[in-house]
Amino acid sequence: DVQLQASGGGLVQAGGSLRLSCAASGFTFADYAIGWFRQAPGKEREAVSCIRSSAFNTYYKSYTNSVKGRFTISSDNANNTVFLQMNKLRPEDTAIYYCAAGSSCTDRFLYWGQGTQVTVSS
Repeated sequence: DVQLQASGGGLVQAGGSLRLSCAASGFTFADYAIGWFRQAPGKEREAVSCIRSSAFNTYYKSYTNSVKGRFTISSDNANNTVFLQMNKLRPEDTAIYYCAAGSSCTDRFLYWGQGTQVTVSS
């Protein structure tokens, strides 16, 4: 079974940092793109960042300017894990963060994890 397990969320003060992890299993990790998405209360889900990393190259895609220079996506292929390092957090970053897997960063994401809550206090 395909599984995506997001973790690392929590409560942090504005300006702080968190690192989210997405542990994947049940598929060939290098064949899929892994994306991070978030959904704040009362808002639509927003795509944040995506990575597809193989033995030959790594492709990155950022979907929103609001996290540029603050969030960094990376991949540990040996452990089938993707990270989202979030620095300089703002209250507007508060949301449930989800990771998902798809064939590419520009196609529909097929598999979704359960989400991890990030709360940034002002």
